[in-house]
Amino acid sequence: MAALRLSSGLLLVLGVLSLTDGSVLLSNQRQKSRAQRDRRNIRPNIILVLTDDQDTELGSLQAMNKTRRIMERGGTLFSNAFVTTPMCCPSRSSMLTGKYVHNHNTYTNNENCSSPSWQAQHEPHTFAVHLNSTGYRTAFFGKYLNEYNGSYVPPGWKEWVGLVKNSRFYNYTLCRNGMKEKHGNEYPKDYLTDLITNDSINYFRMSKKMYPHRPIMMLISHAAPHGPEDSAPQYANAFPNASQHITPSYNYAPNPDKHWIMRYTGPMKPIHMEFTNMLQRKRLQTLLSVDDSMEKIYNMLVETGELDNTYVIYTADHGYHIGQFGLVKGKSMPYEFDIRVPFYIRGPNVEAGNINPHMVLNIDLAPTIMDIAGLDIPPDMDGKSILKLLDIERPVNRFQFNKKGKVWRDSFLVERGKLLHKRDDGTEATQEENFLPKYQRVKDLCQRAEYQTPCEQLGQKWQCVEDAMGKLRLHKCKRMASLTVAGKLGVANMKSQLYRRNSGNCDCDITDFQMSPVKRKKLFSKKKMKTNKNYARNRSSRAVSVELNGELYSVDLEDGYEPVMPRNSSKRLSEGGEEEEEDEGFSGTGSLTSSSSPNELMIPSSIKVTHRCYILANDTVKCDTDLYKSLTAWKDHKLHIDHEIETLQTKIKNLREVRGHLKRARPEECDCNKFSYQSKHKRKLKLKGANLHPFRKGQEKDKKQWQQKEQRRKKKLRKLLKRLRNNDTCSMPGLTCFTHDNQHWQTAPFWTMGPFCACTSANNNTYWCMRTINETHNFLFCEFATGFLEYFDLNTDPYQLINAVNTLDRDVLNLLHVQLMELRSCKGHKQCNPRTRNLEIGDKDGGSFDEYRQYQRRKWPKMKKPTSKSLGQIWEGWEG
Repeated sequence: MAALRLSSGLLLVLGVLSLTDGSVLLSNQRQKSRAQRDRRNIRPNIILVLTDDQDTELGSLQAMNKTRRIMERGGTLFSNAFVTTPMCCPSRSSMLTGKYVHNHNTYTNNENCSSPSWQAQHEPHTFAVHLNSTGYRTAFFGKYLNEYNGSYVPPGWKEWVGLVKNSRFYNYTLCRNGMKEKHGNEYPKDYLTDLITNDSINYFRMSKKMYPHRPIMMLISHAAPHGPEDSAPQYANAFPNASQHITPSYNYAPNPDKHWIMRYTGPMKPIHMEFTNMLQRKRLQTLLSVDDSMEKIYNMLVETGELDNTYVIYTADHGYHIGQFGLVKGKSMPYEFDIRVPFYIRGPNVEAGNINPHMVLNIDLAPTIMDIAGLDIPPDMDGKSILKLLDIERPVNRFQFNKKGKVWRDSFLVERGKLLHKRDDGTEATQEENFLPKYQRVKDLCQRAEYQTPCEQLGQKWQCVEDAMGKLRLHKCKRMASLTVAGKLGVANMKSQLYRRNSGNCDCDITDFQMSPVKRKKLFSKKKMKTNKNYARNRSSRAVSVELNGELYSVDLEDGYEPVMPRNSSKRLSEGGEEEEEDEGFSGTGSLTSSSSPNELMIPSSIKVTHRCYILANDTVKCDTDLYKSLTAWKDHKLHIDHEIETLQTKIKNLREVRGHLKRARPEECDCNKFSYQSKHKRKLKLKGANLHPFRKGQEKDKKQWQQKEQRRKKKLRKLLKRLRNNDTCSMPGLTCFTHDNQHWQTAPFWTMGPFCACTSANNNTYWCMRTINETHNFLFCEFATGFLEYFDLNTDPYQLINAVNTLDRDVLNLLHVQLMELRSCKGHKQCNPRTRNLEIGDKDGGSFDEYRQYQRRKWPKMKKPTSKSLGQIWEGWEG
């Protein structure tokens, strides 16, 4: 009996064990899925601290001892951190989207910066949107984009405290969750650095109290050390002898071997050098408040117990230069001082006190933050996550002996400026034409023979003239162009100009014309001249004689054509058959002199401007004698004239508004000029915009483009009026200049040396560069929009003093050009992160083009090998 009980017990135990073994896999899967779900609640916090215009080459980090202690001792420093575009708005747009400028289309601080296109196409796809949709509590504090107007809250941010427009420390406007609030100049209530620091700390504490298991992602975007460089009062006396900005390239000017603005810029004057010293001092003073901010954030993380579960990243949107190469201040250059930025990261499993030499970029921020949050990185992001470069604890397969090392990029693209515009025929316009200043383009056009002749040549449409200020202008030849426009454009175009349609339908049938060849002879003989003149006055034209391709044709016009006769030259026949002038009073501002000869030119002897003043024929003004004797009469008449001027100006303004409205609301019409007719004159009757301005040939402006152009025109006009009001003589054509005076800085230390002017950049400063750092090479190669080339070997020339492009072999230049062109068109992280090998820079006996492509490790889209013809085109525009 006992044995039976024992056997039954054994069977029961075995059954339970079998059931347990059978459910092991299922239970493990359930635990794994539960752990994956719970992982969302323990995901790390992310805090990104961003500064504006902070350099690394000029020693700005030396003033931030607290930040360096927190980030260097507790995290990793990336010694080769760069930005892909050294300008505020393009770089910040790249940080948010993880894309190069040519993929998010924000080329400058004005064009497409926070524009409707940006808001519709790229803003809904920033890293904040992805994190917000997966449970992160996202918050933004500080400067967003330069042209952000505060009218909306960008998608993806639960808490929004964004600065309206560009950087300021006092007297600014914030958009706080959709509501605008203005701030004054009281410290510390209105000081921007302290305000956004306190707001971010309060938000973090509040979120952890209300949602203790939800991770937080905050972006704290400081205005420092951007202008106007207003420091906190307690730091107004700091750094009295700041001189870190005096590097070997300081005041190294002029530079005849570099691009145009560097050749134009000469050595700085003493007042400029004194300004650079003051500017460096004030920039460092503003960074001391950022240094305090980092300490407050660190202490908050310690107090809340979130330090070990928080990634803190510190970087800047681009670098800065102060006196380098004679440029007084600014950014936007492709050199080290403008593209290098500080980059620290600390957090879970990040090795403390480490210096990482790998190349990291601003486009890596978005994929890195998404990788930290455990999200999939979109394939259209050009950057890569840097987590693989950090010593993070990862499970390692002990049986994997042949483990590959980390493969990372060694080259990246630096780009600034607009892409080339496309013409109607699909070809790109030449770089020189698109990016030269307007006055230079007019000067180049005026050198052509077709614009140098006066408006007396048949068919001439444009004439180059010099105005009273000595500037060259292009004026339209209205009369001569209309005389022979049909001869050049064909009969179809002549019909559209001479025939006035009565219906709205488009009738472009060439059979409406009746063409009959006429023998080449004089149209008018002396014998019939008088009769022809009388006939022309009394009968509307029924035919027009036109010379077309060497043949003279008589073109019959349809019924309904009514020519427009001169208003004041019409005559009528008297009862006796003799001609009489119509008794018309002169409707202008003067009277006409009588003439005995009917063919004599009528010249006004005087023009009546007001009821008391006239303009005589010799261009002198004559008024009534009472105005020269009575002061009261003089004042009254002057007030009358001022009132008339204001009235006319108001009327002109209203007329321009109406004209602009009519341009925008122009209805669509059927233009026969754009049609090609199937006839024996097929090739002769095609029109390709021959009547357009030379700058606008082949371009059709739609409504949206016209509105953008009108906005730019009004903006330029406002700037011009502002310069005129301020008596600004600093601005120069084609240059970006600034003025500085004693009223610029409103906080101590003050500038007391008076006003000065300096130019920092040029309109043609558009470039595409490739920066490469690997085991054997360290160089910068640039192609400018003007066709200029620059190459710097930073192993031998770390301060980029000498352009060494002339030392390179032609084959090497071709290799660099091909690689740069591939980077300019790359999309996605697979194309935009090259790793090149076997590129023998400087070795004229090195590998050929085929060998380079053979050993190239990255895979690019198929690209034709450059032929001798294409290489010839490349070299024709290059200068070095």
